[in-house]
Amino acid sequence: MIREELQKKIRTVEPYVPGEQPKEKVIKLNTNENPYPPSPAVRKTLAALDADDFRLYPDPAAGELVEAIAEIYHVGTDQVFPGVGSDDVLSLCFLTFFNSDRPVLFPDITYSFYKVWAQLYRIPYECPALDEGFRIVKEDYYRENGGIIFPNPNAPTGIYEDLDFLEDILSHNRDSIVIIDEAYVDFAGRSAVELLGRYDNLIVTQTFSKSRSMAGMRIGYAISSPELIRCLNNVKYSFNSYTMSRAALACGAAGVRDRGYFEDHVRKIIRTRKRTEEELRGMGFITTSSSANFLFVRHPQHEGRELFEKLRSEKICVRHWDDDRICQYLRITVGTDEEMDLLIGTLRRYV
Repeated sequence: MIREELQKKIRTVEPYVPGEQPKEKVIKLNTNENPYPPSPAVRKTLAALDADDFRLYPDPAAGELVEAIAEIYHVGTDQVFPGVGSDDVLSLCFLTFFNSDRPVLFPDITYSFYKVWAQLYRIPYECPALDEGFRIVKEDYYRENGGIIFPNPNAPTGIYEDLDFLEDILSHNRDSIVIIDEAYVDFAGRSAVELLGRYDNLIVTQTFSKSRSMAGMRIGYAISSPELIRCLNNVKYSFNSYTMSRAALACGAAGVRDRGYFEDHVRKIIRTRKRTEEELRGMGFITTSSSANFLFVRHPQHEGRELFEKLRSEKICVRHWDDDRICQYLRITVGTDEEMDLLIGTLRRYV
């Protein structure tokens, strides 16, 4: 046990709890990974890598990957900041931009890592409540603050807000940094990247972990103005210059340039999501209108924990939280059609 005097000098925080990574063979629908493999271009690039090169540091500027991302989004290379997954990028954004005594604002039901970073970096924060339909109340973000962040689509609800909604929040907060976390936007609609030319306080973050099937490579990025990207780089280079591996840089660039493969598989997941949602509603489940690669559902006659445990006993992993507002809900990742058929069959027999 740590002595009291030592304990006083140690930074403590309640950590983020990631989804279960089962060791046994299961249908894994709990962490929003893509059920399909990455682009064949990634496999080809990986096979061509020379292991002898791994003795050398990677490019600290991640030039090849940054160029590929900038090309896709039609922005300058000085507008892209890459990192080890979007969690790394978001953490550095908290450290860089949320630097006042006023509270950062994010929803009460959202990505739970936001609260962890705020506590870790000793950033004051407040969590305006989503409305009864789990939607963000934009007027709650008109007040004085030290910054704003929320996902679009939100997680775990899957609800997407259009660009007019985002622009309203941005226009009321010209003196605050507003971060739109677009981990799931490829399954939803238009990206807030379109608004960058009009709002110098906007940062958009995205990831390769969902739509690009590369969660294991840990690639994320922010797109913003050159000035804000320069601020992020200053913090990064004060922290760790070589954040991304040579393999991640090469494979990420190859994957992002294979636009056809990416679009085909996004469409496939959206089709499966829609079909699964219809099947679940036919069994009496209540669902939000998800625009992500997961569904957020409850059944009025069955407890959320009960359904979670029943599925787990059948070797089907989904996500459940004990939070009072969402404890009756399950978040179900959209898998392959075959995986979703097994999920639906199991629920139909039980419900």
